[in-house]
Amino acid sequence: MRLFIAIQLNDEMKNALQGMQDYMRSRGVKGNYTKRDNLHLTLAFIGEFDDPDAVLEVIKRAGLRPFDIALSGTGSFKSLWWAGMDGGMALQSFARRLRRELNNAGIPYDRKKFSPHITLIRRPECRGTDTEKEILAALSDTKDVRMTVGHASLMRSDRSDRGMIYTEIKR
Repeated sequence: MRLFIAIQLNDEMKNALQGMQDYMRSRGVKGNYTKRDNLHLTLAFIGEFDDPDAVLEVIKRAGLRPFDIALSGTGSFKSLWWAGMDGGMALQSFARRLRRELNNAGIPYDRKKFSPHITLIRRPECRGTDTEKEILAALSDTKDVRMTVGHASLMRSDRSDRGMIYTEIKR
């Protein structure tokens, strides 16, 4: 199973992110847009791993205490554009605890530095008159959208003919 640990987003957050994608489309940006149902904040990407119960136990041991997150700016990594997420020290601290517990349990995960973001589009192409810099700058002005995080989810990623399908794994 291809697994990752994520924060699932509420409808208000998804609406704001979808609004950002709609703006990009209106400015002529083509590419592989993240589907609404797949918008999430990845805390740790595990990849192929066949013991979801062990990962669920790690999430429990990491001890998430509720905290708020908010949209915070935009940017790009190579071939994707993202919306930033600010969760202050509470988010950073939880991500560190989670990764420490994964390490202690011997569960492999992507050890890239945690950079809280939500992928909006992969392989974007600006086909209108605006540049990437102009579009991302306009998106940074998105109104303050917040949500309270109450739990982290273990997610399974499956490839289908309609793209990726993410499913929460529960006990």
